[in-house]
Amino acid sequence: MIHDLFVAFIGFSGGIAVGTGFVAFLSVIGIIPRLTQITKTIKKIRAYEFAVVVGALFGCWISLRDTVFFMPRYFSVPIGLLAGMFIGMLAAALTEVLNVFPILAKRIGIQRKIVYLLMAIALGKVFGSLFHWIYFIE
Repeated sequence: MIHDLFVAFIGFSGGIAVGTGFVAFLSVIGIIPRLTQITKTIKKIRAYEFAVVVGALFGCWISLRDTVFFMPRYFSVPIGLLAGMFIGMLAAALTEVLNVFPILAKRIGIQRKIVYLLMAIALGKVFGSLFHWIYFIE
């Protein structure tokens, strides 16, 4: 009994630490305010923040359990799309904060064609993800 309580305490503490770090990381990047600026939904900023916190808690909870979702394969498409959108927006926020694309474009000498660079990266991510899901996932 004491062992189980100790393991639960350690797991909960680790989840809180990781979740807090994740939310702080998103706050430092400023992804939520930037997302509300782009989508012109500044009035819904609390909903975005709530969704990030609940998503982090749910992800921690799922990762600590041997959870298996029995659902049709067709539900994996919207879940994959939402996960891909999140990762894409996180990567875009990181590159925007760090000014990666302007520096990269200047170094390789394509300042006037930066749109092509962005499209190549975005399409490469899309086709790479589709290839992975179609070829490797059963």
